[in-house]
Amino acid sequence: MNRFKKLSLLFVLLVAVLYNENTFAQADTTSTHQTKSAFWSKVRFGGGFGLAIGNNYTDVMLAPGAIYDFNKYISLGFGLQGSYVKQKNFFESYIYGASMIVLGNPIPEVQLSAELEQLRVNTTYDNNLGSFKDNFWNTGLFLGAGYQNNNVTVGLRYNVLHNNNKNVYSEAWMPFVRVYF
Repeated sequence: MNRFKKLSLLFVLLVAVLYNENTFAQADTTSTHQTKSAFWSKVRFGGGFGLAIGNNYTDVMLAPGAIYDFNKYISLGFGLQGSYVKQKNFFESYIYGASMIVLGNPIPEVQLSAELEQLRVNTTYDNNLGSFKDNFWNTGLFLGAGYQNNNVTVGLRYNVLHNNNKNVYSEAWMPFVRVYF
């Protein structure tokens, strides 16, 4: 079973467990509507959007996500990511995948995170040397820390699986901004 299928299966199982745990915890409620409201009241949505355009270069990224707050200290989330990157007369790349994140807040202002990301990279190089494709899976495991103020967290994360030869990101260290409502 390839990595994407394993990550997808893990996602489905965790969502099922979270949903069932909430259903059992709310068994004494009188209606299904109340049970779903209790579950969804702990879910926050957010993500990221990126756009860089200049000198024959285009980079567009969309990354929606959702997290479930178990309590004020621990959250678990899932996200999707899609990117299109092109450098005219050099390469064109489509990147897509999924991620799972665990957030910990030991105090309200500090957010610690561990994020597993699985991306498919499909790149076509087309230059004066010819045309060729470079398609691969990229796995990242990011450990991070940030400052949180209300719904926004700004911080730094490190990819412990970074590989200079096959990686979407040029560096293991990456700044981040997370927004969840």
